[in-house]
Amino acid sequence: MISTKGRYALRIMIDLAQHEGEGNIPLRDIAQRQEISKKYLEIIVKDLVKSGFLRGVSGKGGGYSLCRKAEEYTVGEILELMEGSLAPVACLMENAEPCPRADTCSTLPMWEEYYEMIHSFFYGKKLSDLIGSRDPVYYI
Repeated sequence: MISTKGRYALRIMIDLAQHEGEGNIPLRDIAQRQEISKKYLEIIVKDLVKSGFLRGVSGKGGGYSLCRKAEEYTVGEILELMEGSLAPVACLMENAEPCPRADTCSTLPMWEEYYEMIHSFFYGKKLSDLIGSRDPVYYI
């Protein structure tokens, strides 16, 4: 399950991508638009800045901006930064100890297939794919 931290990180990144070209965006503006506590967003943006996903500027005219173009970020990398590995079982995590049962495990092929689907799905989605993906629907 993806936590609120992972989901909110995506919302921050989408918000910044939607306002690209407007300079540094204050966190209070993002918090207001996304209806998320500014305090909670401060925790998330700290990780995003530290990892080089966002650029933060203090003082007057300060705020946040993307370090890359929206099409250069994958949803997978953002989620893994916030959530850790997306592997469904410990034996498929990066740098996992070799499982002594791997050769006889009846479920390992299923977990590998599931992990490949998750990984392909999230790493196949770009941040730019999510911009404006929820346009309002007008009924006539």
